[in-house]
Amino acid sequence: MVDVGDKAVTAREAVAEGELAARADVLDALFGGTLAKGDALASARIAGIQAAKRAADLIPLCHPLQTHHVAVEIVHDRDRGRAVVRATVGVRDRTGAEMEALTAVAVALLTLYDMAKALQKDMRIEAVRLRRKTGGKSGDLDLP
Repeated sequence: MVDVGDKAVTAREAVAEGELAARADVLDALFGGTLAKGDALASARIAGIQAAKRAADLIPLCHPLQTHHVAVEIVHDRDRGRAVVRATVGVRDRTGAEMEALTAVAVALLTLYDMAKALQKDMRIEAVRLRRKTGGKSGDLDLP
């Protein structure tokens, strides 16, 4: 692991985003709460929050962080045929929360996929990416 012991504890935030591409009827079932497995949106939000808190257990050499805020939002982009997942993670620590936010998005998307796979086997998880980070030595970063 990288030694972060001499770094200052500062407020940091990371925002990540990703998409699930699926047919319109599948997205309607996800967002309408009509899937046989239950409420996909609630399950995905909880899975994403849990994943953010466990990033260091999943990713080798990732520092464990004390998260003080994790939010997972899921939006239906009807025009593009996608469920868009956005995770925001806030910490007050010596290193950033990028991995926690990215892990939250990935696991939330995997949960949506799992809950809808009976309706469509060829859904695609796409464009998982960091959108923003604030705080720390390298400063703020905003990405498209």
